[in-house]
Amino acid sequence: MSNMKQSRSDHSEYYDVLQSPIGALYLIFVQTSLIGISFEKPSGITPRQTKISAEVKKELEEYFSEGRTAFSVKTSFAEGTEFEREVWSALAEIPYGETRTYKWIADKIGKPHASRAVGNALAKNPIPIMYPCHRIIESDGSIGGYTPGVDIKRRLLEIEYYTRLSKT
Repeated sequence: MSNMKQSRSDHSEYYDVLQSPIGALYLIFVQTSLIGISFEKPSGITPRQTKISAEVKKELEEYFSEGRTAFSVKTSFAEGTEFEREVWSALAEIPYGETRTYKWIADKIGKPHASRAVGNALAKNPIPIMYPCHRIIESDGSIGGYTPGVDIKRRLLEIEYYTRLSKT
């Protein structure tokens, strides 16, 4: 895996920062593709503002303030196993303001007994919010885990819930 990281850390990689209701989000790009949204400042890559990063920031600001439900920017999974990529891609099918379970994702990708592996894959999701792993909860209705912290997960779910409520 470390070879993958080295091979992609070329000069086309850069990041921009968005101040959001859940804190600073570091948007990581390779050329014109968003490859990561991180809650921690990336090291070893250059900060840069581009038309692409401005568009991502605009769309994320609309997500937070107006309940934007779809993103038009190009994303790419620069890392991850085939299984992880399947899990992350399936997240895009969960409607804004709704939740699903780890089991739902496992069933969706045709691996009904892989709920625990789904959880492990979600913990590595490189593009949270756009690939909404915060919408995955436990089968018993409890909130479950979230790599950036359960408080952030709860806040994202609240933002979506109240934004959706205000539109009805």
